[in-house]
Amino acid sequence: MGVERTFKDYVIKFFKHITLIFASAVCLLPLVSCVFAAFKTAEEFSVTSKITPPQDWTHFDNFISFWNDSGILQGFLTSVSVMIITICISVMMGSMLAYVLDRFTFPGNGLIRGAFLLASLVPGLAMQVTIYKMMVNMNLVDTMHGYIILMAGTDVISIYILLQYFENLPRALDESAIIEGCTYYGVFFKILMPLLRPAMVTCMILKGVGIYNEYYNANLYLQSKAKFKTVSTALYTYMGPTKSQYEIISAGVLICILPILIIFLLFQKQIYNGMTNGAVKG
Repeated sequence: MGVERTFKDYVIKFFKHITLIFASAVCLLPLVSCVFAAFKTAEEFSVTSKITPPQDWTHFDNFISFWNDSGILQGFLTSVSVMIITICISVMMGSMLAYVLDRFTFPGNGLIRGAFLLASLVPGLAMQVTIYKMMVNMNLVDTMHGYIILMAGTDVISIYILLQYFENLPRALDESAIIEGCTYYGVFFKILMPLLRPAMVTCMILKGVGIYNEYYNANLYLQSKAKFKTVSTALYTYMGPTKSQYEIISAGVLICILPILIIFLLFQKQIYNGMTNGAVKG
């Protein structure tokens, strides 16, 4: 009986590893093909398979062309500026809203939570006509402050991460601070906010990556491409109606994902901690 159980365990482990290897290969295949394409010439890219390694790994002309001609430095500056301002506004609004919804009982509390849940079920594209009309009526189209206001909206994922994290913090902290004469603002900023650091870092990373990779709103609302160029719109410099230079685009993709990859590697512990602590109610 023990031998049979051991054999079954080995079979289960074997299929688990096979499944993980297959899933990893599927996820890494687009990135590998992008790396191969970035080091190919235009002629080599057009005649070889997308998963064929390049003949010359020292061919950096695609990277140089993208760096010099796409305006990526302006794109980095614009995207990072918008990302920093938006993260500060969004995370602060989200944490304060989660504090009010979790710590205070008032008529409409459940309605607001339900509204956030309903908003997460509605596709973003379904609301674009209404949002665009509002932006036009307020003269916010093709302006940087309008784009920042649009992107600074608190997303539902951050709200629920912060709400679940607040529920893990004992209410005795609030009560003891209020007994000692602390105000509600003092309770939030001096006591609870430092404890929210893992969840806030997680929300910052998720929001920042979303803004950094955002293309649809940047292309729609920042219509003066020469004046307002982001990282995502810079990649579309080499897209044409008849021909696209995918080898240069692939080199640009590698350049653009490098900062996000470095940030993720530096803060991956905080991201995982914030996700697990915010998802499990103690």
